Amino acid sequence: MPRKKLIPDSEVLSLVRRLIALHGEKAVSFGSIGQSAGLAPSTLAQRYGSIEGMLAAAAIAGWDGLIAAAVKTGDDKGPQGYLKLLDSAEVPLLLYLGGRDAQARDKAAEWRSVVEAGLARRMGQSEKARTAAQALFAAWQGQILWDGAASGLKDIAKKLT
Repeated sequence: MPRKKLIPDSEVLSLVRRLIALHGEKAVSFGSIGQSAGLAPSTLAQRYGSIEGMLAAAAIAGWDGLIAAAVKTGDDKGPQGYLKLLDSAEVPLLLYLGGRDAQARDKAAEWRSVVEAGLARRMGQSEKARTAAQALFAAWQGQILWDGAASGLKDIAKKLT
């Protein structure tokens, strides 16, 4: 019978993402994560199989968290208010980490669909609103990826609706 996990995967995978954000992917090994988490490197190897497996699991867990947050956010805000409530700081890292894993890419696409649906609900249910939601999502992500700030979304949202 396997031993009970003293440190859950969610904590380990969050630690993986934090370490990469601080020091880059080269800083991640079973040894470095094990030392930070208080686990033996062999335990991590058993859990994830390989460093690539651990990186993919970290990306998938990150996307799952963002999906849950996007679903949980209430409908009481407008489109730009909704985007402000979403924690998007990890998106560039998750896109980077998940780019090599099909399941992580699928999770990223799921997150995008959830966010676009949330935007469309706030912009109206017409086809024009769905198209505007896609454009606003793209503008929001472009701003985050290129300059780290989501400025001017209110003006963009007004022009799209």
